[in-house]
Amino acid sequence: MTEHNYQDLAQQIKLWSSAEGFQQAGITDTDLGVHEQHLNNWLDKGYSGEMGYLSKHGSKRSQPAELIPGTERVICFRLDYLTDSASPRDIIASDQQAYVARYSLGRDYHKVIRQKLKRIWQKIEAYLQEHELPPAEGRLFTDSAPVLEKALAQKAGLGWIGKNTLLLNRDAGSWFFLGEIYTNLPLPLDTETTEQHCGTCSACMDVCPTNAFNAPYELDARKCISYLTIEHRGSIDPTLRTAIGNRIFGCDDCQVFCPWNKFAQFTGESDFTPRHNLDDTDLLGLFAWTEAEFLTRTEGSAIRRTGYRGWQRNIAVALGNADYRPEIIVALEGALAEADELVAEHIDWAIEQQKLKQVGS
Repeated sequence: MTEHNYQDLAQQIKLWSSAEGFQQAGITDTDLGVHEQHLNNWLDKGYSGEMGYLSKHGSKRSQPAELIPGTERVICFRLDYLTDSASPRDIIASDQQAYVARYSLGRDYHKVIRQKLKRIWQKIEAYLQEHELPPAEGRLFTDSAPVLEKALAQKAGLGWIGKNTLLLNRDAGSWFFLGEIYTNLPLPLDTETTEQHCGTCSACMDVCPTNAFNAPYELDARKCISYLTIEHRGSIDPTLRTAIGNRIFGCDDCQVFCPWNKFAQFTGESDFTPRHNLDDTDLLGLFAWTEAEFLTRTEGSAIRRTGYRGWQRNIAVALGNADYRPEIIVALEGALAEADELVAEHIDWAIEQQKLKQVGS
Protein backbone atom coordinates (compact mmCIF):
# COMPACT_ATOMS: atom_id res chain seq x y z
CA MET A 1 0.00 0.00 0.00
CA THR A 2 2.86 2.38 0.84
CA GLU A 3 4.41 1.89 -2.62
CA HIS A 4 1.07 2.78 -4.15
CA ASN A 5 0.96 5.93 -2.03
CA TYR A 6 4.34 7.07 -3.34
CA GLN A 7 3.27 6.37 -6.92
CA ASP A 8 0.17 8.44 -6.31
CA LEU A 9 2.26 11.18 -4.70
CA ALA A 10 4.51 11.34 -7.76
CA GLN A 11 1.45 11.90 -9.93
CA GLN A 12 0.12 14.52 -7.53
CA ILE A 13 3.45 16.36 -7.66
CA LYS A 14 3.11 16.68 -11.42
CA LEU A 15 -0.44 17.99 -11.07
CA TRP A 16 0.67 20.53 -8.45
CA SER A 17 3.58 21.45 -10.71
CA SER A 18 1.21 22.23 -13.55
CA ALA A 19 -1.03 24.25 -11.24
CA GLU A 20 1.99 26.35 -10.25
CA GLY A 21 2.70 27.14 -13.90
CA PHE A 22 5.52 24.68 -14.56
CA GLN A 23 5.39 23.05 -17.97
CA GLN A 24 6.95 19.76 -16.87
CA ALA A 25 8.21 17.83 -13.86
CA GLY A 26 10.19 14.62 -13.59
CA ILE A 27 11.85 12.49 -10.92
CA THR A 28 15.33 11.00 -10.99
CA ASP A 29 17.88 9.33 -8.74
CA THR A 30 21.25 10.82 -7.80
CA ASP A 31 23.66 8.88 -10.02
CA LEU A 32 25.51 11.48 -12.10
CA GLY A 33 28.64 9.51 -12.89
CA VAL A 34 28.99 10.36 -16.60
CA HIS A 35 28.08 14.00 -16.00
CA GLU A 36 30.56 14.20 -13.13
CA GLN A 37 33.37 13.11 -15.45
CA HIS A 38 32.32 15.66 -18.06
CA LEU A 39 32.30 18.44 -15.43
CA ASN A 40 35.73 17.52 -14.13
CA ASN A 41 37.20 17.42 -17.65
CA TRP A 42 35.68 20.84 -18.35
CA LEU A 43 37.12 22.31 -15.19
CA ASP A 44 40.54 20.77 -15.86
CA LYS A 45 40.67 22.60 -19.18
CA GLY A 46 40.20 25.92 -17.41
CA TYR A 47 36.98 26.72 -19.27
CA SER A 48 35.30 28.08 -16.11
CA GLY A 49 37.41 31.24 -16.11
CA GLU A 50 36.93 33.26 -12.94
CA MET A 51 33.93 31.21 -11.78
CA GLY A 52 35.81 29.56 -8.96
CA TYR A 53 32.56 28.62 -7.25
CA LEU A 54 32.13 25.85 -9.82
CA SER A 55 35.00 23.89 -8.31
CA LYS A 56 35.19 24.99 -4.69
CA HIS A 57 32.51 22.54 -3.50
CA GLY A 58 34.45 19.47 -4.56
CA SER A 59 32.16 16.62 -5.59
CA LYS A 60 29.03 18.04 -3.92
CA ARG A 61 27.85 19.38 -7.28
CA SER A 62 27.81 15.93 -8.86
CA GLN A 63 27.03 13.95 -5.71
CA PRO A 64 23.64 15.24 -4.44
CA ALA A 65 23.81 13.13 -1.27
CA GLU A 66 27.06 14.87 -0.34
CA LEU A 67 25.42 18.27 -0.66
CA ILE A 68 22.27 17.22 1.22
CA PRO A 69 22.84 13.99 3.18
CA GLY A 70 20.07 11.45 2.76
CA THR A 71 19.03 12.63 -0.70
CA GLU A 72 17.61 9.74 -2.73
CA ARG A 73 15.53 11.53 -5.33
CA VAL A 74 15.58 14.82 -7.18
CA ILE A 75 12.31 16.26 -8.45
CA CYS A 76 13.07 18.47 -11.46
CA PHE A 77 10.84 21.21 -12.85
CA ARG A 78 10.79 23.21 -16.10
CA LEU A 79 9.31 26.70 -16.43
CA ASP A 80 9.09 28.65 -19.71
CA TYR A 81 10.22 32.28 -19.61
CA LEU A 82 10.14 33.66 -23.18
CA THR A 83 7.71 36.57 -23.51
CA ASP A 84 5.80 37.83 -26.53
CA SER A 85 7.84 41.01 -26.75
CA ALA A 86 10.40 42.53 -29.09
CA SER A 87 11.93 39.96 -31.44
CA PRO A 88 15.36 38.80 -30.20
CA ARG A 89 16.63 38.57 -33.78
CA ASP A 90 15.54 42.13 -34.54
CA ILE A 91 17.23 43.53 -31.43
CA ILE A 92 20.46 41.59 -32.04
CA ALA A 93 20.54 43.02 -35.57
CA SER A 94 20.21 46.60 -34.30
CA ASP A 95 23.33 48.59 -33.51
CA GLN A 96 21.45 51.26 -31.53
CA GLN A 97 19.27 49.05 -29.33
CA ALA A 98 20.58 47.13 -26.31
CA TYR A 99 20.28 43.36 -26.21
CA VAL A 100 19.51 41.99 -22.75
CA ALA A 101 19.25 38.22 -22.28
CA ARG A 102 15.58 37.28 -22.34
CA TYR A 103 15.74 35.40 -19.05
CA SER A 104 16.58 38.59 -17.15
CA LEU A 105 13.92 40.97 -18.46
CA GLY A 106 11.40 40.45 -15.68
CA ARG A 107 11.46 39.57 -12.00
CA ASP A 108 14.43 37.57 -10.76
CA TYR A 109 13.62 33.96 -11.60
CA HIS A 110 15.27 32.70 -8.41
CA LYS A 111 12.53 34.34 -6.35
CA VAL A 112 9.70 33.29 -8.65
CA ILE A 113 10.67 29.63 -8.85
CA ARG A 114 11.60 29.28 -5.21
CA GLN A 115 8.14 30.41 -4.12
CA LYS A 116 6.53 27.91 -6.47
CA LEU A 117 8.73 25.08 -5.19
CA LYS A 118 7.99 26.07 -1.60
CA ARG A 119 4.24 25.76 -2.19
CA ILE A 120 4.69 22.37 -3.86
CA TRP A 121 6.77 21.11 -0.95
CA GLN A 122 4.10 22.26 1.49
CA LYS A 123 1.57 20.19 -0.46
CA ILE A 124 3.91 17.20 -0.32
CA GLU A 125 4.20 17.54 3.45
CA ALA A 126 0.42 17.77 3.80
CA TYR A 127 0.00 14.66 1.63
CA LEU A 128 2.43 12.67 3.78
CA GLN A 129 0.62 13.68 6.93
CA GLU A 130 -2.83 12.96 5.48
CA HIS A 131 -1.79 9.48 4.33
CA GLU A 132 0.10 8.75 7.55
CA LEU A 133 3.41 8.38 5.75
CA PRO A 134 6.75 9.14 7.41
CA PRO A 135 7.76 12.82 7.27
CA ALA A 136 10.39 13.66 4.66
CA GLU A 137 13.22 16.10 4.11
CA GLY A 138 13.24 18.45 1.15
CA ARG A 139 15.58 21.20 -0.05
CA LEU A 140 14.68 23.62 -2.83
CA PHE A 141 17.08 24.87 -5.50
CA THR A 142 17.07 26.92 -8.67
CA ASP A 143 20.50 27.88 -9.97
CA SER A 144 21.37 28.78 -6.39
CA ALA A 145 23.68 26.02 -5.13
CA PRO A 146 26.21 23.46 -6.44
CA VAL A 147 23.63 21.49 -8.41
CA LEU A 148 24.05 19.95 -11.88
CA GLU A 149 20.65 21.13 -13.01
CA LYS A 150 20.80 20.17 -16.67
CA ALA A 151 22.21 16.72 -15.97
CA LEU A 152 19.49 16.01 -13.40
CA ALA A 153 16.79 17.33 -15.71
CA GLN A 154 18.00 15.07 -18.52
CA LYS A 155 17.90 12.07 -16.18
CA ALA A 156 14.38 13.11 -15.11
CA GLY A 157 13.20 13.06 -18.74
CA LEU A 158 12.87 16.82 -19.28
CA GLY A 159 15.11 16.92 -22.35
CA TRP A 160 18.64 16.36 -23.61
CA ILE A 161 21.78 18.46 -23.32
CA GLY A 162 22.42 19.92 -26.75
CA LYS A 163 25.57 20.95 -28.58
CA ASN A 164 25.14 24.44 -27.10
CA THR A 165 25.34 22.81 -23.61
CA LEU A 166 21.75 23.87 -22.85
CA LEU A 167 18.89 21.53 -22.07
CA LEU A 168 16.70 21.10 -25.14
CA ASN A 169 13.15 19.80 -25.25
CA ARG A 170 11.49 18.54 -28.44
CA ASP A 171 8.25 20.31 -27.61
CA ALA A 172 9.61 23.49 -26.05
CA GLY A 173 13.12 24.27 -27.29
CA SER A 174 15.28 25.79 -24.57
CA TRP A 175 13.71 29.05 -23.36
CA PHE A 176 13.01 27.77 -19.86
CA PHE A 177 14.30 27.74 -16.29
CA LEU A 178 14.97 24.70 -14.14
CA GLY A 179 14.29 24.08 -10.47
CA GLU A 180 14.85 21.12 -8.16
CA ILE A 181 13.72 19.58 -4.89
CA TYR A 182 16.26 17.27 -3.23
CA THR A 183 14.43 14.75 -1.04
CA ASN A 184 14.70 11.40 0.72
CA LEU A 185 11.25 10.37 -0.50
CA PRO A 186 11.33 6.94 -2.25
CA LEU A 187 9.44 8.19 -5.30
CA PRO A 188 9.23 6.18 -8.56
CA LEU A 189 11.67 7.29 -11.26
CA ASP A 190 10.81 8.80 -14.62
CA THR A 191 12.47 7.64 -17.81
CA GLU A 192 15.76 9.35 -18.59
CA THR A 193 16.17 11.15 -21.92
CA THR A 194 18.86 9.12 -23.65
CA GLU A 195 18.49 10.20 -27.29
CA GLN A 196 20.23 13.26 -28.67
CA HIS A 197 18.24 15.18 -31.27
CA CYS A 198 20.79 17.72 -32.49
CA GLY A 199 21.85 15.47 -35.35
CA THR A 200 24.26 17.13 -37.77
CA CYS A 201 23.00 20.62 -36.93
CA SER A 202 25.68 23.08 -35.84
CA ALA A 203 23.66 26.31 -35.89
CA CYS A 204 24.50 27.21 -32.29
CA MET A 205 28.24 26.87 -32.86
CA ASP A 206 28.16 28.60 -36.24
CA VAL A 207 26.38 31.73 -34.97
CA CYS A 208 28.32 32.16 -31.71
CA PRO A 209 29.76 35.69 -32.07
CA THR A 210 32.95 34.92 -30.15
CA ASN A 211 33.45 31.30 -31.26
CA ALA A 212 33.11 30.12 -27.67
CA PHE A 213 32.39 26.51 -28.65
CA ASN A 214 35.59 24.54 -29.03
CA ALA A 215 33.60 21.46 -30.00
CA PRO A 216 30.01 20.22 -29.77
CA TYR A 217 28.92 20.11 -26.11
CA GLU A 218 32.08 22.01 -25.10
CA LEU A 219 31.77 25.69 -24.23
CA ASP A 220 34.76 27.80 -23.21
CA ALA A 221 33.10 30.23 -20.81
CA ARG A 222 36.09 32.60 -21.05
CA LYS A 223 34.94 33.51 -24.57
CA CYS A 224 31.20 33.36 -23.92
CA ILE A 225 29.43 36.73 -23.99
CA SER A 226 27.19 35.74 -21.09
CA TYR A 227 30.28 35.13 -18.98
CA LEU A 228 32.07 38.25 -20.19
CA THR A 229 29.15 40.60 -19.51
CA ILE A 230 27.95 39.06 -16.22
CA GLU A 231 30.45 36.88 -14.39
CA HIS A 232 33.70 38.49 -15.55
CA ARG A 233 34.57 41.50 -13.40
CA GLY A 234 37.67 42.84 -15.08
CA SER A 235 38.68 44.18 -18.46
CA ILE A 236 37.07 42.49 -21.45
CA ASP A 237 39.63 41.13 -23.90
CA PRO A 238 39.93 43.78 -26.66
CA THR A 239 39.97 41.02 -29.29
CA LEU A 240 36.46 39.98 -28.21
CA ARG A 241 34.84 43.40 -27.78
CA THR A 242 33.74 43.94 -31.37
CA ALA A 243 32.09 40.52 -31.47
CA ILE A 244 30.00 41.41 -28.42
CA GLY A 245 28.00 43.79 -30.58
CA ASN A 246 25.08 45.31 -28.67
CA ARG A 247 24.79 42.55 -26.06
CA ILE A 248 25.04 44.31 -22.70
CA PHE A 249 23.82 41.54 -20.37
CA GLY A 250 24.13 37.95 -21.47
CA CYS A 251 23.72 36.47 -24.92
CA ASP A 252 21.03 34.27 -26.45
CA ASP A 253 22.36 33.64 -29.95
CA CYS A 254 22.75 29.88 -29.44
CA GLN A 255 19.07 29.79 -28.47
CA VAL A 256 17.74 32.35 -30.93
CA PHE A 257 19.10 30.40 -33.89
CA CYS A 258 18.46 26.87 -32.57
CA PRO A 259 15.90 25.14 -34.84
CA TRP A 260 14.25 23.45 -31.85
CA ASN A 261 13.14 26.82 -30.55
CA LYS A 262 10.54 27.07 -33.28
CA PHE A 263 8.52 24.97 -30.83
CA ALA A 264 9.06 27.33 -27.90
CA GLN A 265 5.92 28.63 -26.22
CA PHE A 266 5.47 32.08 -24.72
CA THR A 267 5.25 32.06 -20.96
CA GLY A 268 2.06 32.78 -19.08
CA GLU A 269 4.04 33.91 -16.02
CA SER A 270 3.31 37.60 -15.49
CA ASP A 271 6.42 38.03 -13.31
CA PHE A 272 8.57 37.53 -16.40
CA THR A 273 7.00 40.47 -18.26
CA PRO A 274 9.83 42.85 -19.32
CA ARG A 275 10.43 45.77 -17.00
CA HIS A 276 11.42 49.31 -18.01
CA ASN A 277 11.17 48.32 -21.70
CA LEU A 278 14.48 46.47 -21.40
CA ASP A 279 13.45 44.17 -24.24
CA ASP A 280 13.70 47.12 -26.66
CA THR A 281 15.65 50.12 -25.30
CA ASP A 282 18.33 52.25 -26.94
CA LEU A 283 21.90 52.05 -25.68
CA LEU A 284 22.32 55.76 -25.04
CA GLY A 285 19.28 55.84 -22.79
CA LEU A 286 20.64 53.02 -20.65
CA PHE A 287 24.15 54.47 -20.57
CA ALA A 288 22.66 57.66 -19.09
CA TRP A 289 21.36 55.83 -16.02
CA THR A 290 22.97 56.99 -12.79
CA GLU A 291 23.97 54.36 -10.25
CA ALA A 292 20.87 55.24 -8.22
CA GLU A 293 18.68 54.73 -11.29
CA PHE A 294 20.39 51.42 -12.02
CA LEU A 295 19.76 50.17 -8.50
CA THR A 296 16.14 51.31 -8.56
CA ARG A 297 15.30 49.94 -11.99
CA THR A 298 17.02 46.59 -11.47
CA GLU A 299 15.56 45.97 -8.02
CA GLY A 300 14.33 42.37 -7.89
CA SER A 301 16.05 41.64 -11.21
CA ALA A 302 18.82 39.22 -12.15
CA ILE A 303 20.54 42.15 -13.90
CA ARG A 304 21.75 43.33 -10.50
CA ARG A 305 24.40 40.61 -10.70
CA THR A 306 26.59 42.58 -13.08
CA GLY A 307 26.63 45.67 -10.85
CA TYR A 308 26.59 49.27 -12.05
CA ARG A 309 30.28 49.16 -12.91
CA GLY A 310 29.81 46.14 -15.15
CA TRP A 311 26.68 47.70 -16.64
CA GLN A 312 28.59 50.83 -17.67
CA ARG A 313 31.52 48.78 -18.97
CA ASN A 314 29.24 46.61 -21.10
CA ILE A 315 27.25 49.49 -22.56
CA ALA A 316 30.43 51.38 -23.39
CA VAL A 317 31.58 48.39 -25.46
CA ALA A 318 28.21 48.24 -27.21
CA LEU A 319 28.33 51.96 -27.99
CA GLY A 320 31.77 51.48 -29.47
CA ASN A 321 30.30 48.83 -31.73
CA ALA A 322 27.40 51.02 -32.87
CA ASP A 323 27.43 52.93 -36.14
CA TYR A 324 28.96 56.38 -35.80
CA ARG A 325 26.78 59.05 -34.26
CA PRO A 326 28.18 62.29 -32.79
CA GLU A 327 25.87 62.02 -29.76
CA ILE A 328 27.53 58.72 -28.84
CA ILE A 329 30.94 60.35 -28.57
CA VAL A 330 29.42 63.20 -26.54
CA ALA A 331 27.84 60.72 -24.11
CA LEU A 332 31.01 58.67 -23.78
CA GLU A 333 33.25 61.69 -23.21
CA GLY A 334 30.75 63.09 -20.71
CA ALA A 335 30.94 59.90 -18.62
CA LEU A 336 34.74 59.84 -18.42
CA ALA A 337 35.03 62.30 -15.54
CA GLU A 338 33.25 60.02 -13.05
CA ALA A 339 34.34 56.67 -14.50
CA ASP A 340 36.76 54.48 -12.58
CA GLU A 341 39.82 53.01 -14.26
CA LEU A 342 38.04 49.90 -15.57
CA VAL A 343 35.06 51.71 -17.06
CA ALA A 344 37.26 54.50 -18.41
CA GLU A 345 39.36 51.95 -20.29
CA HIS A 346 36.29 50.67 -22.12
CA ILE A 347 34.95 54.17 -22.73
CA ASP A 348 38.28 55.19 -24.28
CA TRP A 349 38.13 52.12 -26.50
CA ALA A 350 34.57 52.96 -27.54
CA ILE A 351 35.47 56.57 -28.36
CA GLU A 352 38.36 55.36 -30.50
CA GLN A 353 36.02 52.97 -32.35
CA GLN A 354 33.51 55.74 -32.97
CA LYS A 355 36.16 58.08 -34.29
CA LEU A 356 37.51 55.43 -36.63
CA LYS A 357 34.00 55.00 -38.02
CA GLN A 358 33.61 58.75 -38.31
CA VAL A 359 36.70 58.92 -40.49
CA GLY A 360 35.48 56.04 -42.60
CA SER A 361 31.96 57.41 -43.05
